[in-house]
Amino acid sequence: MKKRAPRPSSSSAPRPSSSRPPPSRELPSRESSSRDSPRHGLARALSRRGYCSRSQAEALVRAGRVELNERVVRDPETPTLPQDRIRVDGTDVAAADAVWILLNKPRGYVTTTRDERGRDTVYALIDDAALPWLAPIGRLDKASEGLLLFCNDSAAAARLTAPESHVAKTYHVQVDCLPDEALLTRLREGVDDRGERLAARSVTLLRSGEKNAWLEIVLDEGRNRHIRRLLDAHGIAVLRLIRVAMGGLALGDLAKGKWRRLTAAEVAALTAAAG
Repeated sequence: MKKRAPRPSSSSAPRPSSSRPPPSRELPSRESSSRDSPRHGLARALSRRGYCSRSQAEALVRAGRVELNERVVRDPETPTLPQDRIRVDGTDVAAADAVWILLNKPRGYVTTTRDERGRDTVYALIDDAALPWLAPIGRLDKASEGLLLFCNDSAAAARLTAPESHVAKTYHVQVDCLPDEALLTRLREGVDDRGERLAARSVTLLRSGEKNAWLEIVLDEGRNRHIRRLLDAHGIAVLRLIRVAMGGLALGDLAKGKWRRLTAAEVAALTAAAG
């Protein structure tokens, strides 16, 4: 199993796993391949190789700790090619294999690498040396729960979260009222809020109690706090919000705070759903 590189800090540099095969010592011919290969800025390329986050990579580059084809580069936007040789503090950084994981996020965790207010982040739940650097695909706010995906394939992640992909996301939402069919219809039709159109692909009543109910809400786009704002516009408070599926991938019986790797078939189905 691969070892996860420690995250960068101001005092010590992260290093890639020694289990990764070293790259060829031969420097690539940029002229022969630059026309057909995608170019990425150096910081982004370092992040895509599963070494660290893009912001951490930018800091490393500006500090003069990164070499591109045996030359120290200080501009994080310096163009690179996939076959370029990248080193951090003299150690080669090879591309990591694609890794996708599913986390059942509990309440109380923020979806960020670090929080200036000292709150717990989702990275505390996936701190595993066997994982490369992973970025979240979309977000869940601190009070929300459920399915949260991570991967080190930024291109695939961008396709999944792009508005035009219309990948369905399914939520179970406990509300502080007993909605009737007229209210469900209004939620489907949507509202204008702060210059954005907020609507749901579908809204279904799952079950009702004496004072509250559970709804299943499906979105095919995700705006900031989309469901909470949509419901608030109708005077409805959210008691719990749980994402239970994305595309054809379901949260299932994964315990809160636990994660698992996606299978190749699950990854293929997700990326196919994004088009």
